[in-house]
Amino acid sequence: MTRRKLTIALCLAVAAFLAACGSKEIQVPESQSRMHAGAVLFNLRCAGCHTFDAAGTSGSKSKREIKGGERTNGPNFNVRKETKQAALFAIRNGGFSGAVMPANIVVGDDAQKVAEFLEAYAGKSGESSSSANGQSGASSGSP
Repeated sequence: MTRRKLTIALCLAVAAFLAACGSKEIQVPESQSRMHAGAVLFNLRCAGCHTFDAAGTSGSKSKREIKGGERTNGPNFNVRKETKQAALFAIRNGGFSGAVMPANIVVGDDAQKVAEFLEAYAGKSGESSSSANGQSGASSGSP
């Protein structure tokens, strides 16, 4: 094999390895078709700001950040529990403050699927009592 072909092969192997690093998968079984669809939609539309292991998302907040951070760091749904109605309110109105999250990021039946998925899976990995990111938006008034 020529040196050029070997270099190209090595670069492709490294790129494939790096692409797999840190990638998460949706943790909702495909057999739960409606919940899985909600997780897929959340992954596609909400991953840029929200951390949620069940949807395979890491959000925009670094794992090293403990406190508030940037305004675009959406709530971590591993620890924050939401009701379907609170999730639908946030989806329709752009979060609870209306300042950062785009309103109607998903609509219609897609919004219902995302809200049902959040109600069923959010808050399963931690406490929802003490931190601002763990409080329900319906009661805290924060995004």
